Amino acid sequence: MRFGKQSLGRTFFFHDGSKFNAETVKANLDRVRDPDVGSPLSFLFNMIETVEVVDEYTVYITTEYPFSALPSHLAHPGGHMISLNSINEDYKTIENGGNLLTAVNENPFGTGYFKFEERVSGEYTKLVKNEDYWGSEVQTASVTFKVVPEDLTRIGELQTGAADIVYPVNANDISEINANDATYVKESESASMTYVGMNVEIEPFDNLQVRQAIAMAIKKDEIIQGALDGVGLPAKGPLAPTVFGYNEDIDEIEHDIDKAKELMEEAGFDEGFSATILTYDRNTSNIAELVQAQLSEIGIEISIETLEIGTYLEATANGEVGMFVGSWGTVTLDADYGLYPMFHSDNAGSPGNRSFYANDKVDSLLEKARQSTDDNERLDLYVEAQQLIVDDAPIVPLYHSVLLAGLRENIHGFFQYPSSFPFLRDVRIE
Repeated sequence: MRFGKQSLGRTFFFHDGSKFNAETVKANLDRVRDPDVGSPLSFLFNMIETVEVVDEYTVYITTEYPFSALPSHLAHPGGHMISLNSINEDYKTIENGGNLLTAVNENPFGTGYFKFEERVSGEYTKLVKNEDYWGSEVQTASVTFKVVPEDLTRIGELQTGAADIVYPVNANDISEINANDATYVKESESASMTYVGMNVEIEPFDNLQVRQAIAMAIKKDEIIQGALDGVGLPAKGPLAPTVFGYNEDIDEIEHDIDKAKELMEEAGFDEGFSATILTYDRNTSNIAELVQAQLSEIGIEISIETLEIGTYLEATANGEVGMFVGSWGTVTLDADYGLYPMFHSDNAGSPGNRSFYANDKVDSLLEKARQSTDDNERLDLYVEAQQLIVDDAPIVPLYHSVLLAGLRENIHGFFQYPSSFPFLRDVRIE
């Protein structure tokens, strides 16, 4: 991987004035793989064996096996580079008995077009223009990210001009924003998938017929209409159309109440059962209410429990719940990240496989696909893996989101990647 002076004829600097060079790249990749750091994203780079500094602007990365998705993984936030000063300071803090990430969080130094100025925890973070940015000049002097949890409050701030951009926007609020002459909703394609997850290690979700019956009883179109006002793409499988590896020809489990009842009877649950489904916000709760009504048709009585997002993530990671409404964003736009964390048995729990799904054949296919350097072969392997996953039904893919952001009419140049990250360099106020 080459960059910096040799590739662009100039040197990159972090916001703290330190160089972005090969030594820094090595330090970042070593840090994310350091077991003492315990990064939950280390799995993105666990195929890397060594990172060697060749010269000031060249590193040589040796992997355990050929790994086609590595460039995409390096573009993941887990591969983002921070200054060597920050890394060294963080290690010193740990050695002195302090908390991990203290130095990094207090003084985040990157190389981007905005740089950190100040933050008030729970209220806002302010960034200002980086006058020494190496690329195209940013169009605004500063940007302030405010924390406003309530949907209606965010919309109110947008309409009054207290905010220029709000994200996310609930689909149910699109009409209200668009009805105001000064505001509108910008829609963008996503790489996300929202689903109903089932822990296959907990009864009765350890029964394939029960999981398939649940998949047959859920009406995806009804959920999209009811929870999203029709703004969403029905999901056939776990990958969105924006992702490499997507297969539009998946043989999905289609809605069939009669067949679902037959499967429940064959599984020994002809009288149904009771279960709790976990949610974490307004949208997932709305989805759960629709699922609750749909599953009642096959005798399943669902209770809905809504938790704060941190508690929800902990509960699902620890396998404490049988059903949950979840989502996954394939932010690298490569199927490896969309399938390997969510469905490989090695990633059960917090890395992404919150269904605790394990299928030796799927494991083998995903391992082969990530080691192949032939895109056509990778596609074939991912097609087969996705079909097995859909048939085993550890999750019920519901829909792929449409990214919704509310903007003032005088805001131009705003863009969102399918990963949902906003690109603000070209945003201007007219």
